[in-house]
Amino acid sequence: MSVPLHTTGKASFDDIYESPDPRAYFARMNELDYRIPELAKPHFQEQLRQLRAARPDRIPTVLDLGCSYGVNAALLRTDTTVDELAGHYRDHAETDKVGLIAADRERLRADLMPDVRFVGMDAACPALTYAHAAGFLHDYVHADLEATEPTEAQRRVLASADLVISTGCVGYITEKTLSRVAQADPHRRPWMAHFVLRMFDFGPIAEELAALGYRSEQRPGMFQQRRFASAQERAQVLEALAAKGIDTTDHEAEGWLYANLFVSRPHPTET
Repeated sequence: MSVPLHTTGKASFDDIYESPDPRAYFARMNELDYRIPELAKPHFQEQLRQLRAARPDRIPTVLDLGCSYGVNAALLRTDTTVDELAGHYRDHAETDKVGLIAADRERLRADLMPDVRFVGMDAACPALTYAHAAGFLHDYVHADLEATEPTEAQRRVLASADLVISTGCVGYITEKTLSRVAQADPHRRPWMAHFVLRMFDFGPIAEELAALGYRSEQRPGMFQQRRFASAQERAQVLEALAAKGIDTTDHEAEGWLYANLFVSRPHPTET
């Protein structure tokens, strides 16, 4: 299958994000052994545990940037895996959209995080609206904050965030978006946890957040995102990493995209 490349050098999957439901998305991601949401899950759970301890008076709200069909929310709220979700949508290949939404809502009857609100932001409206209709997201923001400031209505939703997460959108978004998200509430800064592909430099984001009162740190470990979608993507990514002086031995050179985890928290006086 010929896969077009995004301007970042990564494969572009814009077409599947514009599908009215997640079946095409999960079919394609399953082919590529997409696993970063699963690897990220325990780290997000730990961030939530620490957040509850630090802010026991609040019902936490998680804002997932680049949330697509609400994958991170689905994994955090249900006892499932990416493979199991792919199988779920494969089993419902002939189900109409109304029936598919009902099946997803049924999965949420055993919600593991009933006291956490999940909000998504994405530039792909069909993915967002499905995730909301299926119940994975309690609210959403359809916006491209690289291009525009949030509207007042969008700002109110963004301002509710206590923890901002992402598992692949940094690179498509920059410090411009994250600065706008961080400042949505002028009186309170959310915590952040971002899984960032090694081909992208988190430095400019860390500097922008530092100016807003944050301290960022890279946590130990490297995390597989997915297999390369094509030989062309592999060549482009390896070239980009080599240009940055990053050793890809035993990692990207073996056919996988890898990410680092960056956690950013406001200084105590900013919380």
